Amino acid sequence: MRIASLVPSSTEMLFALGLGDSVVAVTHECDHPPEAAGRPHLTRSVIPTGLTAREIDRAVRERTEAG
Repeated sequence: MRIASLVPSSTEMLFALGLGDSVVAVTHECDHPPEAAGRPHLTRSVIPTGLTAREIDRAVRERTEAG
């Protein structure tokens, strides 16, 4: 079985259930357990990393308004 996990909490549960070897890909948000971070990422954030809270808020508002 090959599993692509698109929800971080699901990724954690899969590893806790001993199915980590079946997880072949995760989201960019999956960082726990540490073994999950090494899997290929199926998603990415459209907001750059390293921004301040104010900059993140502005970026989210702009993208929301743009549709």
